[in-house]
Amino acid sequence: MLSDMLSYLLARETEMEQTLITLMQAESPSTDKSLVDQCGQVLQAEFTRLVGGSVTRISQTHTGDCYRCTYGEGDEQILIIGHFDTVWDQGALSIEKRDGILYGPGAFDMKGGLTVALYAIHALAANHVTGNRKVVFLATSDEEIGSHASRELIEAEAKKSVCVLVPESSIPPNGDIKTARKGIADFTITVKGIPSHAGHDPRAGANAIEELALQIADLRQLTDIDAGISVNVGLISGGTRVNVKAEHAQAGVDLRFMTKEQGEAVAHKIMNRTPYIAGTTITVTGGINRYPLERTAQGVDLFVQLQSIAHAHGYEVNEGLSGGGSDGNFTAALGIPTVDGLGPVGDGAHARNEHVVVANLPYRAALLADFLRTNIHR
Repeated sequence: MLSDMLSYLLARETEMEQTLITLMQAESPSTDKSLVDQCGQVLQAEFTRLVGGSVTRISQTHTGDCYRCTYGEGDEQILIIGHFDTVWDQGALSIEKRDGILYGPGAFDMKGGLTVALYAIHALAANHVTGNRKVVFLATSDEEIGSHASRELIEAEAKKSVCVLVPESSIPPNGDIKTARKGIADFTITVKGIPSHAGHDPRAGANAIEELALQIADLRQLTDIDAGISVNVGLISGGTRVNVKAEHAQAGVDLRFMTKEQGEAVAHKIMNRTPYIAGTTITVTGGINRYPLERTAQGVDLFVQLQSIAHAHGYEVNEGLSGGGSDGNFTAALGIPTVDGLGPVGDGAHARNEHVVVANLPYRAALLADFLRTNIHR
């Protein structure tokens, strides 16, 4: 027998699809405040239409405004966090549906997840489900560019919460839930050399590009795939002409890691570089942006509850690790039980084939709704 929440939401699959289309039509590239704000207003209107509750707009200067949407009453709260900015420039992707698959900008990352959250809370409201904990849905606007403006807001809400649910994209292809995410750090390594003519006196000068190449070879040794540590040099620039020993060279470095201790140890090695070539100097900037969402007993407990609900709904869901970060990394680093990847089944985050499976939307919304129904009571 289907749960009443699942039955209710299955009957609203078409409505959920249209809400997702509406959110995608409100294109929201992270760096365009005007467009992101328009999308935020659409999201606010959808919450008000579907839930009622209270909505607070939190103004931002350079990025899109954020929204704190509340359902229910109580001194304690369950926090749902999601972002409505995307990586796509306006007009970069079209919206289309083929064979039950909906494609479009942010479909998987993460307007599909926002749709799931909206309808999960809607199902509670429509079925008059309340408890002594409120549900807070915090919608932010700058996750794709580092969450620099919203991080303080996210952490403040997390500290007031008994747990955090993140309807970010699930793990393809089966929609696994994320009980762990790697931490992220980024660095810029700048080398200054001494320019000289490459042919007149090869011994003169100090080539910044050569020094940087040696540093990159060193950085490669810090990768330990088995331990979950990866160091990637993804950007490089330097020099002015082929017949001049380069005075400047620069590299952009990405670090991923499984534990706080790993991240801090490897970051220290990256930050403290010793030149090989006399006459060159090295400056390193950057650091850890997101500590990992580590797999903890509290996080696994949340997953086990979700897994049990999914089983009762007639399907299985598993847990997994993501190498990418989310705002859930921030909340987990504070010690707040956090589970991630609660968005719908799909694929193609940041890719031109970004999509979700439409028929899965009500199943994920019901999963979240039944979890909330169980946990809004102390």
